[in-house]
Amino acid sequence: MNFPKRLIAILALLPGLALANEGGVALDKAPDRSNNLAALQNGAKLFVNYCLNCHNASSMRYNRLKDLGLSEEQIKANLLFTGDKVGEMMTTTMKPADAKAWFGVVPPDLSVIQRAKASGAGSGSDYLYTYLRTFYKDDTRPTGWNNLVVNNVAMPHVLWELQGIQKVVMKEVPDPHEHGKMIHEFAGFEQVTPGKLQKLEFDTAVADLVGYMEWMAEPAAQTRKKLGAAVVLFMAVFAFLAWRLNASFWKEVK
Repeated sequence: MNFPKRLIAILALLPGLALANEGGVALDKAPDRSNNLAALQNGAKLFVNYCLNCHNASSMRYNRLKDLGLSEEQIKANLLFTGDKVGEMMTTTMKPADAKAWFGVVPPDLSVIQRAKASGAGSGSDYLYTYLRTFYKDDTRPTGWNNLVVNNVAMPHVLWELQGIQKVVMKEVPDPHEHGKMIHEFAGFEQVTPGKLQKLEFDTAVADLVGYMEWMAEPAAQTRKKLGAAVVLFMAVFAFLAWRLNASFWKEVK
């Protein structure tokens, strides 16, 4: 096979490779929260209460939350738990050495995690929305938890009080690659212990949290989009005027 044909074959396989990198799990579509300030405010509250205990968001300052409609007093009273001033970065008090000892790895910085998890299988928001909703009880793991998206995950299920405890249900199906052999396939989750929230309420809360993490990855995204539309409109008007001016000029020349 010559080089052009090999290149075409590799490019054709890329979508499949991207899905394989996600463990073969189909990602659920994350609801859009980009224009819902109330949802983003709730997501910020969930992030500070459940994520900031172990993870940093070292590229984000607390006072940037004023862009979500929160006042400085509201930030100080409800969200400022790890710092003294609203101008400080959103960082955890956990020491990296302690985190490594407890979890085996240092929890990653979440400032731009939404962007980092984007792939051919879905957006970063789709990844996080699916990941945070698919923890299940697994007593063979050090933390007692496992995850459908990230097998043998090191992170415990920090939202378990809200979601409750669920276990994974598997079913036997024929192996598509080997005749006569049976394999186990994911068939769903079974609720063992109810949480504080019903399923729809929990999914809504996770969507708010993921929406906030998407906003945190680029707080100026909406401003950028509006500015981009204005620039395109200006260029279209300018191009039209230039075209008519050019036509008028050459008309006199002819």
